[in-house]
Amino acid sequence: MKKALKIVVLAKQVPDTRNVGKDAITPEGTVNRAALPAIFNPEDLNALEQALRLKEQNPGSTVGILTMGPPRAAEIIRQGLYRGADTGWLLTDRLFAGADTLATSYALATAIKKIGDVDIVIGGRQAIDGDTAQVGPQVAQKLGLNQVTYAEEILKCEDGKLTIRRQIDGGVETVEAPMPIVITVNGSAAPCRPQNAKLVMKYKRATAPLERTPDMPYQELYEERPYLTLTQWSVADVDGDPQQCGLSGSPTKVKAVQNIVFQAKESKTLTGSDADIEGMIKELLDEKIIG
Repeated sequence: MKKALKIVVLAKQVPDTRNVGKDAITPEGTVNRAALPAIFNPEDLNALEQALRLKEQNPGSTVGILTMGPPRAAEIIRQGLYRGADTGWLLTDRLFAGADTLATSYALATAIKKIGDVDIVIGGRQAIDGDTAQVGPQVAQKLGLNQVTYAEEILKCEDGKLTIRRQIDGGVETVEAPMPIVITVNGSAAPCRPQNAKLVMKYKRATAPLERTPDMPYQELYEERPYLTLTQWSVADVDGDPQQCGLSGSPTKVKAVQNIVFQAKESKTLTGSDADIEGMIKELLDEKIIG
C-alpha cells in the first residue's frame, strides 16, 4: 500500500524578466519591479507539476504552496490552488524584506519546521530574477535533509524512497534517495498543467488577511468557507530570529551597480569561403576566445 505524502512546493512571485521593456531598469541599474508584471516563477511551475503527479500516484497525499513576499504574493498560492494544490502558506513581514539567499532559505526552513512532518520539499532550480540556484540546497542544509538537484522527473515513489531522473553535464542520470528530501527541478522537466476551471471558481475569492480591505465585497464568504482564508505567517509566527531574516540576516551587500554597454571597436565582414572561416577560427583560438 502506498504511503500518503505531505509535499511542500517552494514557489516565488517574480518580475517577468522575459519581457523587458524600456522602463524595466531604473537609473541606478536595478530591476524596476513595478514596471514588470509579476508571474509564477517558471521552474517552480515545473516543480508543482511533479508534486501534483506524486499526489495523483499516492492517494491521500497533500500538496501545499509555500511562498515568501508582500501580501500580493498570495496570488502564487491561488495559482497553485487552481492547478490542484490543497493549501498554501504566505510568509509576509517587513522583517523578511531585503533577504538574500541565506536569509530566504532560513525563513523557508523555519516555516517548513512549523508545517511539520513533511516528506518532500520541492521547488524550481532557480528564480528568473536571481539565477543563483542556492535557496533549495540551503534549505536542505538547514533542515538536515537529503537533496537532489536538477531533477527532470520523479520516476517512482516506493518503500520510502524516490527514484529521480536528473540532468547532468552531457546527459542524464537516475538516482535513488530516501525521504524526507528536498528536490530542485530543472526547466527541462514537464510543464505544469493548466488551471482547472472548477478550481478557479472554488478558490478565486481566496485571500490572505493582509490583502483584505474593510469595503471588500464577499466578506460573509470568509466566515462560511474557511478554506478561502489563506494561511499568513510573520517572523514571530514561525518562531524566527529577526537577526537572521531580511537585511539583518543577509551577508550579501551590493557595493555598487554599473550599467555596462558593450561596444564594438571594429568589425569584419566575412564571406562564406573556407579561407575566411579558417582565418576567423584561427584568430579566435589565438585570442583565447574559444578552445
